[in-house]
Amino acid sequence: KPSLKPLQKKSAGIGGQFSEYVRQVLEKKSEKYGFNIYRDGLIVTTTLNSRMQKHAVDAVTNQLKEFQKSFNSTWNWKGNRQLLNDAVEKYIKQSDEYKKAKTDAERQKVFNKLKQDDEFVEKVKEREIAVQVGFCVIDPKTGEIKAMVGQNPNYPFKYGLNHVTQIKRQPGSSFKAFVYATAIENGYSPAYTISNDPLKVVIGGQTWSPKGGGTGGMVTLRDGITHSINIVAVRTAMEIAPIDQVIKLSHKMGIQSELPNVLSLALGVGEVSPLEMTSAYGVFPNEGIWVEPHAIFKIEDRYGNIIEESIPETREVISEGVAYIMSDMMEDVVNDGTASSIRNWFNRPAAGKTGTTQDYTDAWFVGFTPQLVAGCWLGFDDPRIKFGGGYGQGGRAAAPIWGRFMKYVYDDPQTTMELKYFEMPPDVEEANICTVTGLLANETCPAYNDLILKRNTSRRCSMTHAFTPTEGTETTGEPPPGSIGF
Repeated sequence: KPSLKPLQKKSAGIGGQFSEYVRQVLEKKSEKYGFNIYRDGLIVTTTLNSRMQKHAVDAVTNQLKEFQKSFNSTWNWKGNRQLLNDAVEKYIKQSDEYKKAKTDAERQKVFNKLKQDDEFVEKVKEREIAVQVGFCVIDPKTGEIKAMVGQNPNYPFKYGLNHVTQIKRQPGSSFKAFVYATAIENGYSPAYTISNDPLKVVIGGQTWSPKGGGTGGMVTLRDGITHSINIVAVRTAMEIAPIDQVIKLSHKMGIQSELPNVLSLALGVGEVSPLEMTSAYGVFPNEGIWVEPHAIFKIEDRYGNIIEESIPETREVISEGVAYIMSDMMEDVVNDGTASSIRNWFNRPAAGKTGTTQDYTDAWFVGFTPQLVAGCWLGFDDPRIKFGGGYGQGGRAAAPIWGRFMKYVYDDPQTTMELKYFEMPPDVEEANICTVTGLLANETCPAYNDLILKRNTSRRCSMTHAFTPTEGTETTGEPPPGSIGF
């Protein structure tokens, strides 16, 4: 277990943003314990795994090499003059030369000089459109943060943001996991079907028509999350997973940010940090239990006397069965859905969810194996800068970083990551599920074989679905009046 002793002010090295995060945590603790983190010779044992940290940096760097080229080919500064002016002003005021100026006149002189300096402006352009990243890895059973990449490694910036802990962005469809988990918790099976017809919702006198889906027919909850169909997610929230319940569950799972109680939250309009999302997803591989994420094992004084040992908060959030069913559904996202690009690198059991926000502003993937949970965000410090097309989707931008990282870690003999599978717990079984009611199917039900919580197996569908097609129903697909048919 690596130590930092003593911590330095400068954030540098392979775990630079992690070290700075630890420093910030210690600053807060110094008020409680009365120590000085720079002068007291503290021995701080952290949770960072040096091998995983190296693999995280390599995964990010290797993905961003080509990805940055894709973005650069779509970006044009000529149409973004105001953005450039704002960026130049920001970097001038952050420059050492500007900060050393003692009077307003001197500062104005520096400002005018740098604004006319072509070399300085070109560097600003390059840095401003550098794709930023927030990637972190947590052991879901212990809450230990094992790796953290808070900036683009190709553009390290001493005073830059840690994009794991210090930003909050809309998570897009990666938030749908909380919607579907609420539905499963409410007793619905992954085989339960939701309408994929076009949807219009009147909210406050305004009509909202979510995009993504609307091709008609009925779609199972499983397919809804696998293919990230927005209309299915919204209808799920409207019909079987109320938004207030979704908010309550997400907070229990570790989302600390305030979330808007609006229907569009089903599509991820609230703002959260990558650390929050990664921590929350850890509930799924950890059998429904949330463990507080932490970066410090132990703090000792210079003589080895223990000042504090970490005892993370834990709480049971969902049942083991709900956690397993969600893991199983999100395995389909990786195997057959929007995150299938992961299989270009990593072929062991894995699950997760992609996220892409409006106009390709943010790209997400949060996922897990039985042993690790990792979250990845890609975007820009200035949200006016957006990815120029489909290459900015979570499955194409963020998921490959996750896939590369897991390949590097699981192929590394020094990390000793054995092959494990998601194991079905005693409170789950496979059964034929009625797609209309979500209950155990009878002989007339349109049904899928899927998972169900055993607590729901005592309830069997009592509907009679079958009907004899007529010439009209064969062509229209509609059952005769008074019956239910598919």
